Order: sequence, then structure tokens, then C-alpha cells
Amino acid sequence: MDALTWGQIITRILWQLLPVWGALVVTFGLSIAFKRRLGLYGRIFDSTVGMIGFALVMFWVFTAFFADLIITHDPYSQVSGMKNILPGSPVKNVKDGVYNWYLLGGDHLARDVFSRAIMGAREVLIIAPFATVVAFMVGITLGLPAGYLGGKLDVGLSFGSNLVLAFPVILLFYLLVTPSVQESAIPTTFAAILFLFPIIFMTLLLNARYFTNKAQRNLYVGIVLVVGLWAYSGLAFNADPLGVWSMSPNILNVFVSVVFVNSPGVFRIVRGMVMDIKTRDYVAAGQTRGEGIWYIMLWEILPNARGPLIVDFCLRIGYTTILLGTLGFFGLGVAPDSPDWGSTINYGRRLLAIAPHPAIVPALALMSLVLGLNLLADGLREESLKD
Repeated sequence: MDALTWGQIITRILWQLLPVWGALVVTFGLSIAFKRRLGLYGRIFDSTVGMIGFALVMFWVFTAFFADLIITHDPYSQVSGMKNILPGSPVKNVKDGVYNWYLLGGDHLARDVFSRAIMGAREVLIIAPFATVVAFMVGITLGLPAGYLGGKLDVGLSFGSNLVLAFPVILLFYLLVTPSVQESAIPTTFAAILFLFPIIFMTLLLNARYFTNKAQRNLYVGIVLVVGLWAYSGLAFNADPLGVWSMSPNILNVFVSVVFVNSPGVFRIVRGMVMDIKTRDYVAAGQTRGEGIWYIMLWEILPNARGPLIVDFCLRIGYTTILLGTLGFFGLGVAPDSPDWGSTINYGRRLLAIAPHPAIVPALALMSLVLGLNLLADGLREESLKD
């Protein structure tokens, strides 16, 4: 069996990504057709930069979602004779049901580079967005009262956030995910504290919104508490009796580290915006009407800060992706055989002189995702300024 030419390699990769192309076409078609009804999201499609960024981000989101259909080989399996093999090389002694080529070559352990790059997207997109969401809930829950009420509460919370922000981020990450820390009670303690904030945030949000309608308030808050505490028991303590919610120790350690490092930055942004917005007339009007403090903060101030927060959310996912890649590059955090892009780059860079493709492919994947997030944030910023 002959090796593939670059034209054939690209053609076959495009074919493997067919579910992604279909999902992108449907997403863009529906979004453009209804963009005038979709608020800030719809206005992304009025910005060329925003559309390019959105396309890059959604490419990797759909790639992660359809990864099981796209990969050509098991990303963990090794094939004899395929160590550091060049892109397009045929698989030796191929068996029935096995893809005939390594489209982007093999790595130092004879694993398929293409399949590992595809599955690596899932590894990144499982941690980065969800950890950023939790970090935002922590930062918003603390930043709103600090900025609105001020006083000793503001001084104490600001001092704590400044302590974390003053520490070098990479070194702080490095300390939090080292094996000695992972084996201690520190990750579980941090998880027990940080994972409470989504429950607190949603409870405060719904209680403030439906405070005058006790039936709806009790229903919604009850659902949040039941589901939230159920998820909390599994994610923080791995104690879900039904086994629905769980997180491996490695991923929990990285997840908690990301939330802990990102929360102070979100807190500072929210606090600063609240201190500005609370002087507006519509906030004074809400106070005059006798609205509660949490209602004013969550339903008057927070919606008017959503534009900059959405932009920061996109940028922060990009920063988190880079940090996850850095941790993987140092061999920390996720499992050693994980196909995450940072670990793959680390293994590949040792053989750059003789086989550059195992390092270049995940590096380009990481770069394109972060570029897409930055372009999307630029597009959102551009459109939000038009409000």
C-alpha cells in the first residue's frame, strides 16, 4: 500500500471532518437567518472578525462533540512499526476494520497523531469552559456585594483577591497541581468551598427574582438545591450514590486550580463595574421602589454589565486553554497518557529535528482555538460598544 500525497491527506482529513462541516453550515445558516432576534449573539454575524472567531471556536466545539466519529484510530493504542512515522504512511499489517493510514503520522509511542489531536480538543473543552463558568460565579457572587456595599466587606475581599493576583500564575498553578499537593486534602477542601458558589449564585438569583411569588420561588430554589447538592456531592467528594456526577482526582485538581486562579480576576472586574453602575439613575429608582439589595445587584446591575463580562469570559477561556496546555507540557494535571495538546506538544518537541509533526499538529490546534476565542472576544467587544 502506497503512502498518501499531501493532497490525498488533506482530502481524507476534510472527509473525516464531514460532521463538523455539516454542523457549522447548519449553525451559521440558522444564526444568520434569525440574527435580528438573537441579541448580542446575533450581532456577531455583523462583524467579520467576530464571525471568523466564532467559526474557529465552533469548529473545535463540534470537533470535540463528534470526536468519536472523526478519529481514525484509538488515540491510546499503539501500532507496531508506526513510531514517528511520516504523515500519510500506510499502517503495516493492517487488520479488518482498522483505518489504512496514519493521516498525520505517528508519535514516539506509535500512536496516531491525527486521532490524538482530535480527541485532545475534547480534553481541553471539558475543563476550560466549565471551570471558567464556575470561576465567574465565584467572582460575581463576591464582586457584587463588594462593589455595591463597600466598607469592610470590600476591603477584606479585595485584600484576599490581591493576594492571589500578586502570586505568579504559572508558579501558583505549578504548586497546586504537583503530586504532593494532589495527595493532600487541599484539592478536596478547595472543591468543597468553590463548588458551593454555583449553588449560592443560582439560589440568590432565583430567590431575588421570585421573592414575591412564594410558590414559584420555592419550586425553583428547591430544584436548584436538590440538583446542585446532588452534583456537589459527586464533583467535590465523589460521593454521588447514583454515580452520575464524578470527577477523577487529576481533573478535579486541575479544575479547582483553574477556578481558584481565575476567580480573583473576575471579582476585580465585577467589583469595578458595580462601583460605576450603582451610581446610575435606574439603580436609584430601584432603591426608591423598595427593591431588595440582591434584586438590585442581580437583576438591575448585573444585566447592564453583561457585555464586558461576556468579552472577558471568551478571553479567559483562551487564557485557561493556554494554562492547561502549559500544565500538560510540564507533565502536570491530567493523566500521563492523555491526548491533551500540552502533553502531546511536550512529547513531540523532544524529536523536533527528526519528526516535527507530533508537536506541530497539537500546537497549531491550540493556537487556532485561542486565536478564535480572541477574535470572538474582539467581535463581541466591537458589537457591544454599539449599544
